[in-house]
Amino acid sequence: MSRAGTPCRAYGHSCLAYGDPATFDAHAVPYLAAGLAAGERVWLVAPGAPDDLARRLDRLPGLPDALRRGAAVLVPVEQAYRAGGIIDPETQVRAYAAATEEALAAGYTGLRVMAEATSLVRTPAQRDAFARYEHLIDRYIRRRPMSAICAYDRRELDDRAIAELACLHPETNTDAPFRLHATLGDAVVALGGELDPSNHQQFAAALDRADPRPVDGRVVVDGAALRFVDHRCLLHLRDHARRRGATAVLRTSRAAAARLVELLDLTEVRVEVVR
Repeated sequence: MSRAGTPCRAYGHSCLAYGDPATFDAHAVPYLAAGLAAGERVWLVAPGAPDDLARRLDRLPGLPDALRRGAAVLVPVEQAYRAGGIIDPETQVRAYAAATEEALAAGYTGLRVMAEATSLVRTPAQRDAFARYEHLIDRYIRRRPMSAICAYDRRELDDRAIAELACLHPETNTDAPFRLHATLGDAVVALGGELDPSNHQQFAAALDRADPRPVDGRVVVDGAALRFVDHRCLLHLRDHARRRGATAVLRTSRAAAARLVELLDLTEVRVEVVR
């Protein structure tokens, strides 16, 4: 989902912050309709009984038939997640992976999920676990035919809480200053946006929650979409690499980052300037 609010593309992972139920429904209906048109199985995950969820999608073309065939599935949030508690990130990813494989085995082209997850992130402890899950499911989505929009209600969460979650999605309708998300190739994560003094602590938390693991002794970060990086964020990257006994490799067009690494003598960080 871009900042303009257009639905994310197939096999994407987006964050939607919304302020009223009508806005949520206005995104859910076309998003799930596009999934049905593409031959996917679609899930709506939200609070409420199945009949209540069906009423929210009453403008979705062909909904009764899709429900009857199992192409559309209405899932109360407490059935899809450990509602009210703290989720286990790895277990939750395995559950969605199994649902994706079941959809493929049934002849669908993939799984598309619209999930209202506000009840799962109200406390700091819940957000710690769910943010880790967001990154793990993002990695899965990059490799398998699943897509998801994760929705959070602004009436129940403040801007800071939403920002903690939005920054772990490649696409969002919020003004997230940076994004840390999964990628393909030899890089283990991608970084985009601006890392500056105002958000360096948020970056440290996101890095800790995502916990990108080294491959062959390197944590390679694709910073092609990075517009600015503050020295504090380079220190956080150094600290993460140090904890993992690895070297952080930041690939970016920002030559100033290489100069900062040299001035600060960050031996655990290497900047590869790309054009």
